[in-house]
Amino acid sequence: MKRPTIHDVAAAAGVSRGTVSRLLNGDKYVSAAARVAIERAISETGYIVNRAARSLVTQRTGSIVMVLSEPHEKLFEDPNYSTLIRVAIRMLAERDLSLVMMMAGDEGDRERVARYVRGGHADGVLLVSTHAGDPLLDALRTGPPAVSCGAVIGRESVIPYATADDRLGARQMTEYFVGLGRRRIAMITGPMDTPGGIQRLEGFADVLGRKATKKLIAHGDWTQASGERAMTELLQRTPDIDAVFVASDLMAAGALAALRAAGRRVPDDVAVGGFDDSSVAISTHPPLTTIRQPLAEMAQETMRLLLALIDGAEHVEPVVLPTELVIRESA
Repeated sequence: MKRPTIHDVAAAAGVSRGTVSRLLNGDKYVSAAARVAIERAISETGYIVNRAARSLVTQRTGSIVMVLSEPHEKLFEDPNYSTLIRVAIRMLAERDLSLVMMMAGDEGDRERVARYVRGGHADGVLLVSTHAGDPLLDALRTGPPAVSCGAVIGRESVIPYATADDRLGARQMTEYFVGLGRRRIAMITGPMDTPGGIQRLEGFADVLGRKATKKLIAHGDWTQASGERAMTELLQRTPDIDAVFVASDLMAAGALAALRAAGRRVPDDVAVGGFDDSSVAISTHPPLTTIRQPLAEMAQETMRLLLALIDGAEHVEPVVLPTELVIRESA
C-alpha cells in the first residue's frame, strides 16, 4: 500500500501543498479553518511527518536532552527522577517532541554529552542535579537553550531554573523539632557541591544558630546507603541525639535502618524527618515526617521555561516554589 504524502493531505484538505507545509513547519499564520481541515486530512489519510525532512527546513531536531549529572545507578534508586521524566515526556508529547536521556556522572560522560549537544542533535537541554564547578555548564553556554530542575550554583544568570525553596523547607523541619522539645538535633546533609545540600544545611543553621555544630552534622550523597553510614557516624559521635533532619527521604530510609540496628526507637528516642515527600516517605517503618517539595509542579515549570526559550523567548525568570511540612509517625 502506498504511503500517504503531503500532496494527499493537501488534496483531502482542499488547500495547497504550500499551506500544508507551512502548518507542519510551525507557521503561525495559517488560518484556523485551514488548520482544522489539514489536521482532519492528516488523521484521515494516516500521513506521518518525515522528521528528517522537516528538520532540514526548520533547523529543529524534534528532541530534548535530559542530562542527569549523577552515577547511572541513582536514576533507578531515587523516585524523584521518575516524576521529572514522567512530566517531561507528557509535556513534550503535546508538542510532538521526544525526550533523550543522557547520564553525565563522570568526566567521560560529560564530554560525550557536550559533543552531542554542540553537534546540533537537540533543540534544548534539561539539566538535573547539577554540581558546583560542573564543566558541562560552560559547554552549554554556546549550545541550544538549557534550563535546570533545581537551582544552579553560581550560574543563575546563565542557566534558568525551577526549584523548591530548600532553605525554607529545612527551617520548617528544624522549627518543628524545636517545637516538639527536642534538644539535641542533628542533620544529615546532601552533597555540599549541590544547591540542595548547601541550602538545606543553611536552613537548619538558621534555626539552631550556634547549636548547629560540626559534631551534629554528617554528610551524605543522596543515596540510602550514605544515609545509613551518616546516621551510624552521628550515633558514635553524639549518642545523645534525640532528633535528626535528613536532607532527602531516601537517605532518611537509611538513617532509620541505622537507628534500628542501634536499638533506638523512632520517634520515642530519636525523631526523624526527611525531605521530598517522595514515595519512599510512606514506605518506611514508621512512615516519614518530611518536607513536601512540589516535584510535579517543579518539573512542569522547568519544562515551561525550556519550551519558552525554544520558542524564541530571550529571557525567562527563575521559579522558586514553596515547601510544606508533612507530619507522619517518625516525628
